[in-house]
Amino acid sequence: MFNKLKEHCGVFGIYEHPEAANLTYLGLYALQHRGQEGAGIVSSDGHKLRVVKGTGLVADVFTEENLHSLKGSTAIGHIRYSTTGESTLNNVQPMVVDYADGTIAISHNGNLVNTQVIRDSLEDQGVTFLTSLDTEIIVNLLARSGCEDFLEALVYALNFIKGAYSIVIMNRNELIGVRDPYGFRPLCLGKLDGAYILASETCALDLLEADFVRDIEPGELVVINKNGLTSYKPFPSKKESFCVFEYIYFSRPDSDINGLNVTLTRRKLGHMLVKENPVEADLVIPVPDSGIGAALGYSEASGIPFAEGLIRNHYVGRTFIEPKQSIRHFGVKIKLNAVKSLLEGKRIIVIDDSIVRGTTSRKIIKMLRRAKAKEIHLRISSPPTKYPCFYGIDTPTRQELIAATHQIDEISRYLTTDSLAYLSVEGMLEAIKPMENRVCAACFTGKYPIKFPTSKYRQLDLFDR
Repeated sequence: MFNKLKEHCGVFGIYEHPEAANLTYLGLYALQHRGQEGAGIVSSDGHKLRVVKGTGLVADVFTEENLHSLKGSTAIGHIRYSTTGESTLNNVQPMVVDYADGTIAISHNGNLVNTQVIRDSLEDQGVTFLTSLDTEIIVNLLARSGCEDFLEALVYALNFIKGAYSIVIMNRNELIGVRDPYGFRPLCLGKLDGAYILASETCALDLLEADFVRDIEPGELVVINKNGLTSYKPFPSKKESFCVFEYIYFSRPDSDINGLNVTLTRRKLGHMLVKENPVEADLVIPVPDSGIGAALGYSEASGIPFAEGLIRNHYVGRTFIEPKQSIRHFGVKIKLNAVKSLLEGKRIIVIDDSIVRGTTSRKIIKMLRRAKAKEIHLRISSPPTKYPCFYGIDTPTRQELIAATHQIDEISRYLTTDSLAYLSVEGMLEAIKPMENRVCAACFTGKYPIKFPTSKYRQLDLFDR
């Protein structure tokens, strides 16, 4: 929304609960912010896997009737925003496939950097792909592992892929969760009435009144079955590189990740903004909703009153008919409106979490000018976004990122602000202690944790055992 960076997906799974499908539906509802293009649930009664999925929001895909069809006490779910693959029903997860020992379902949050390399090699072997999902890469590697044991086959497959993945897998009798060795994407473990839950964020556990147990660790694989939960560490250890944008923007404000509450962390980002970039003003206003936490922090630390100077329309659908000429900046105006009576004649500090291309920010500033704000000082609660992400975020090319091609004063002139300042990388890391040495900040620094492949794997690499 508003030309923001977008997260890839959200995953959920629950083992041995009589309301498995209904609870998965609610879990996906809580994770809706992580993807709005498609949703799916697969359930198991120990004999058969059943699936319901579709394009659109969770509330659009599921009905009382189709949820009732999802029999069984184990289920997994997925909500999707496409960074890899088109937004078609065929690409909606969970992916359900027949395997040598039965049927499995898999939900994946993240993005693989060597998808094309492996895909090309598999196609050279005659493999036909049914989707454009990188998740299908994992399934094909698993099926061709030559391993009789499912867990061994899964580890074999995952050792070939590179990139970000938090995965939930279900067969007829087990629920499996796994995070990549770098821990790019979140995955947590909860419990409800003795039933184990896996979810992208703790907000899903809160909705269900489930207990938070712990975060799944980077490189950890957990198997949940009739014997309880068993943890494995089957992958080579890597330096943890959790996506810092989960704290800045992606995660829901009420979630706790790696021991840090998202709302409190965003307030600390606002505190650091005041320390680094103070300015005299009458009001602090956020760009809703993602700027609220940092704006509250900026107000607390500066003593300048917080105000809702921009009001968001929460009832905008996925599509709307846009006039060609009759209303300028219609796309922003239908989502946001400035409170003229509050802003007129005021010096305001506008807080937002990031600037991508700058086009939407420019429209927002012009809206505030029309509301007759006396001065507009824009403060960004993250460093300049200069580099694209390849680990599960939909990022424009570097040429499209305004901070990659323009100096801050040039951006300020383009946006028509009286001043513009970003949080420094050092200030951001100070605000997220004790996670400061455990995050990926490549979109700000260009220091990518994983190198990118430049040539195909040989046939022998993939299939010779």
